[in-house]
Amino acid sequence: MLKEKQIVVIGGSEGIGLAVSKAAISLGARVLAVGRTLEKLEAARSTVDGLKVGVADINDAASIQRIFADIPFVDHVYIAAGSTKIGSPLASPIEDFRHKFDERVWGSIEVVRAAHRLIRPGGSFTFTGGLSSDRPVPGAWVSGIATMAAEQLARVLALELAPVRFNAIAPGYTDTPMWDQIFPGDGSRALGDVTKTHPIPRLVTADEVAQAVILLMQNQAITGETIHVDCGARLA
Repeated sequence: MLKEKQIVVIGGSEGIGLAVSKAAISLGARVLAVGRTLEKLEAARSTVDGLKVGVADINDAASIQRIFADIPFVDHVYIAAGSTKIGSPLASPIEDFRHKFDERVWGSIEVVRAAHRLIRPGGSFTFTGGLSSDRPVPGAWVSGIATMAAEQLARVLALELAPVRFNAIAPGYTDTPMWDQIFPGDGSRALGDVTKTHPIPRLVTADEVAQAVILLMQNQAITGETIHVDCGARLA
């Protein structure tokens, strides 16, 4: 159902975004992966035959507009962009945290504003929420607020901009390069003790999350929904 479809992945140079790009291309889609860093995008393109890349920052509305300016149509957009900053809400200037919220909420809205007119019938947007919406972690307060906002954004826009479909995925602790930035040296091993208590006691893989994103693109009866891919972590 994705053959010859045009898909844009914001934050597509690594992690879940890259996994979605690979999965979509394997199903015959045309994929444009968008990211902030050309070097990372080129590395991604070298591993995925047929992947197109474009440089833009989700926090820069003008660069997002430029990405979509030369695309005649779009079928599906997945927004993987989003990171976090660890720290007390009282310990640092609020500006240190603000852009981590903005990229998941205002950045996502800028993408919708830029791409909405291009979406063909049956098309969709998928946002990235997260486990922290249901299980906040001390120190990661800004991502807990932002992921919940991203999930709510899918619900409200499903009504505001119907019949275009809007959904979200909520990954648990997923094996991606983001954790190496938070825990320099070995992000995956640093999370080992956390995942031991989960019903499925391991990290989620980026490919497993990508499968859920692909489902949301393909199933035209799903809108306003959040799919959890978290090894049961919400239950632990």
